[in-house]
Amino acid sequence: MTSTLPTSIPDSQLGLSHSEIQILRQHQPIALQNQGYAHSTASTRGRGHARTSASTSRAASAASSGNGRLVLDPGSLAVLGQHFERLMAAIQNRVEQLTAQTQISTINQSSRAGSAMAAADAEIARFHAILRQIDELETEFDKVRHIRDIVKGFRARVEGLERKMDSRGSRR
Repeated sequence: MTSTLPTSIPDSQLGLSHSEIQILRQHQPIALQNQGYAHSTASTRGRGHARTSASTSRAASAASSGNGRLVLDPGSLAVLGQHFERLMAAIQNRVEQLTAQTQISTINQSSRAGSAMAAADAEIARFHAILRQIDELETEFDKVRHIRDIVKGFRARVEGLERKMDSRGSRR
């Protein structure tokens, strides 16, 4: 009797908050559709293109169907992990841009300390808006990091199970 690995699991069983599940559901189909997933999986797994295309198509279809499941094959987990890495980098870049803008705003505000009160109030309001954006982005960054870590864990577990199954199959 051969045990088969599940191809996906409910995303509600990943230990994520509701908002993190929403991010995962939003980004899983994007990652699978925007990535050269079939090419990268075929080249890293050493399998033929036809087999990979079929599994890729199924993975992308499952992810985009909105059925609330995380696809568990190593290729799609790798693509999803890479997508979240890029997303975190983009968020980090935006935080850095906003930080630089905050510094500029602070410098501008201090140099105009003697100017009219209305101009100072406008800079303060801008400064507060930037700080709110930074807080929101840092919260999103933490959520995405948590999702990425869970995806990495699942990927490692799935690859380990694949290796075990491959080694059991080669012994027979």
